[in-house]
Formats: sequence, structure tokens, C-alpha cells
Amino acid sequence: MSAREAVSARPGAPVGAGAGVRAPRGPLVPRDLRFLRSELGLVLSRRRNLVMLGVLALATALIGVAIEVASPDPDDGGPPFLSQITDNGLFLAFTALVASLPVFLPLAVAVVAGESVAGEASSGTLRYLLVTPVDRTRLLAVKYLAIAAYGLLAAVVIAVTGVLVGLLLFPVGDVTTISGATVSYPEGLVRLGAVTLYVAAMLATVAALGLFVSTLTEVPVAAMSATAIVVVLVQILGAVPQLSPIHPFLFSTGWLSFGELLRDPVGWSGITEGLVLQAGWIVVLLAAAWARLTGKDVTS
Repeated sequence: MSAREAVSARPGAPVGAGAGVRAPRGPLVPRDLRFLRSELGLVLSRRRNLVMLGVLALATALIGVAIEVASPDPDDGGPPFLSQITDNGLFLAFTALVASLPVFLPLAVAVVAGESVAGEASSGTLRYLLVTPVDRTRLLAVKYLAIAAYGLLAAVVIAVTGVLVGLLLFPVGDVTTISGATVSYPEGLVRLGAVTLYVAAMLATVAALGLFVSTLTEVPVAAMSATAIVVVLVQILGAVPQLSPIHPFLFSTGWLSFGELLRDPVGWSGITEGLVLQAGWIVVLLAAAWARLTGKDVTS
């Protein structure tokens, strides 16, 4: 919610550690839905957020062009997965998601999340939000949903761009799964949709992390940078064999488990484990963000 939407705030209302903390009002009501729509509009109206979506789409198209020009051959030592793109353009979408998930997608979500609370505090609009009839818990929930929705949109942009560019540059037809079985192109699209949702679920953890970090500072750039650094650091820890005892607990574990959706039959155990791990991290991080925001004395 922007400052112009908070002008109706009651003048002189206290803005302290307890300001804006009210008893829950039950399930979402039309007012909350309007609040969420407003927050989503604010996220999508920021030029840099739209530019990031454009960059993700462009990067996906460039991957397709590069593969078309290079024409990778597994017999020449190239990755077999890349060579599958030249046989079926649908694999361009899968490849783009694999290439974007470790860094580019989390970075895009980190930028949006870092701005969510820290940006409002920095500009001075957060104090107005906290004296309107919106308690801090719902404020936090709406901001988290908006960030997670942006992560889903980013994953969808990559998937859709991959499908369209794949149709233009490569053949289409039945899809050969990792297990060697063949499924129809429509079923391949359904599996791509499931992969996209799984990737969005992984980004939901980054959204929760970024929101928590955003409650710790009033400098948006610091929140963005810290979130991105933590994501990269966790992935580095996950790549160190000596730290294998902690690997099952790192939120980056299972990020690429969506490959199980490309098997026949689908390996649901790996998918379930990945989703459960992310759910646990989301609960912990959102609880930390709630504890910080509800106990924060907003003076900016």
C-alpha cells in the first residue's frame, strides 16, 4: 500500500511497538483483498520489477538462440539435456528454469522482498500504514503474498517464454521423459506447469527470508543485498561435502528436485520432501518477521 492510500490515517495516532497490533479479524474479508490487490499493484508498478521480468524472458530467449546456433551434440561432450532441446522445444523451458533458479530468480525475489518493509520505512509511509485499520499481522501476510505472487509470475514468465521460443526455433511433439518413456506434448505442458509451481514454492522461501531481512533495516538496498548473499551462501554450504550433515536442513536442498516431475512414473517422494522442507523454513522465517515487526518501534 502506497502513501497516497494511507492518507486517511488518523492524525496523532501512536506509532510505537504496540501500534497497529489488533486482535485478528478472522478469515480474509473484502478489505483485505483490496489491500492485497493494492500491494500487488504497487509491486507490479515499480519499473525495476517489470524490467527484471523482461530480463528473465530475454535470458530465456538467448538460451534458445545460443543452443540453436551451437547445435549441441552429446557425442561431442555436450550435456545430453541441452541436446534434447533441439529434439523438442519444450525442454527449453525446463532448461531455462534450471539455469535461473540458483541465482537469477532468487535475486529478482530478493529485490522485491527487500523493498517491502524497508522501503516503506525508508520513505516514511510505514508509520501511516500502521495507524490505519490494518493490524501488523495482516500487513505482513499481505506483503508476503504479494512477494510470493511475484516469484510465481517470474517463474511463469520463464516457462511461457521457453515454450514460445521453443515453438519458434525447435521441433515439437511427444516428450521423452528422463526415464525414457514418451508422453504427449499436452501432458508435457501439464508437467511443465507442475514444475513451474514447484519452482514458485522454492521461491516462496526466498520471499519469506527477504521479508524477514526487510524488517531488520530501513535501508532497502541492504535488505536486498543481505537476502541475495544468504541465498548464495546457503547454496555454497550445500555444495561442500564436509558439511553433508546439515545439507538436509538447508532450504536450497531439493530446489532442483522438480526433475522428478519429468520421470515416468513421477517421483513424488522427492517432490514431497522438498515442499515439506520449504514449508518448515517459511513458517520459521515468517514467525521471525512477525516477531520483529510486531515488536518494532517505527519512527521513520
